[in-house]
Amino acid sequence: MRLLETPLRDVRLIQPRRFGDSRGWFAEVFNQSTFSAAGLPGQFVQDNQSFSRKGVLRGLHYQLGHPQGKLVRVLSGHIWDVAVDLRRDSPDFGKWAGFHLKTEAPGDNIQLLWIPEGFAHGFLVLSDTAEVLYKTTNPYYPAGDRSILWNDPTLNIAWPLEALHGPPSISSKDALGALFTAAELPPTT
Repeated sequence: MRLLETPLRDVRLIQPRRFGDSRGWFAEVFNQSTFSAAGLPGQFVQDNQSFSRKGVLRGLHYQLGHPQGKLVRVLSGHIWDVAVDLRRDSPDFGKWAGFHLKTEAPGDNIQLLWIPEGFAHGFLVLSDTAEVLYKTTNPYYPAGDRSILWNDPTLNIAWPLEALHGPPSISSKDALGALFTAAELPPTT
């Protein structure tokens, strides 16, 4: 497993090793001991999977009270995944980073994205369809569910909208997300 640094502290790209031959390939995508030894969480409590069509934008989501760390993997398609640091005591507070995550060609690396607790998360589907699987460190907690507007002017996220044939498709819940400057953010730890 290769662990790659990203522009945001504590957010990591993970490349599990792939073993292949003429029959196909095998990869160990999660191993509790390997993850723990690398300083990543060794325990997850919930798996979520979504299917979305091109232009769907989900996010920017986070939870108060029971924050979720997320291990994100694209099973099919191509997304642009975004993490926003909401940790007030972090030097990266209010900064974001985006990552192209997609299914790889045979022989290429598999990529997972680790987004720790204290971050907002969202993604935009760039392929015709995409399936995304993510493991979480805490279960869904409806009372703590929050979102920040995807197009918040303070964050100024450079979503790759030029790849679409119109505006992104957003849920009514996400359309009501808070502005970053008015959002109820996680407490300082």
